[in-house]
Amino acid sequence: MHPDVPALIAHYGLITLPSEGTLFASTYRSADEVRDGGPVGTAIVAMYCDELHSHSLFHRLPVDEIWHFYRGDPLRLVLLFPAGTSRDVLLGSDPLRGQQVQFVVPAGTWQAGHCVDGGAYSLFGCTMAPGFTGAMYEGGMREVLLASHPGRRDDIERLGCGVDETRMPKGFAE
Repeated sequence: MHPDVPALIAHYGLITLPSEGTLFASTYRSADEVRDGGPVGTAIVAMYCDELHSHSLFHRLPVDEIWHFYRGDPLRLVLLFPAGTSRDVLLGSDPLRGQQVQFVVPAGTWQAGHCVDGGAYSLFGCTMAPGFTGAMYEGGMREVLLASHPGRRDDIERLGCGVDETRMPKGFAE
């Protein structure tokens, strides 16, 4: 295990995000609320790593999510768009080699992520406005995603959700 991994886990108090598998810590939750009672904005620090096998299973959100890369090895975002198209995005610290330091995942897009193969860890953050609530989360079941994006079978088999992973636990991030 890379020595930064346990140090970063301890520093931020990272825990496993339910239903998804990302190591994360909530760093900001607005005291101001939108009409439905959710926060105006939220932010997290998160990490994927190889030895604790953390990743993000396919999920979608009803609002845009902004990803920010901070440190470590690049991470790969797999995006499945509603129209049946898809895209990979590489977040990392080298924008002159095609890596993104910041990327917006559009609302309604199925997204999954992991540290690049052979990488030890990726430290990143996500911000949302309006802010994240557990009720926003919809996990992408393998059968549903395979029907709409059959060309992404390997990614969907690897990062698709099972039946128990399609919703956040009741009351999470509320």
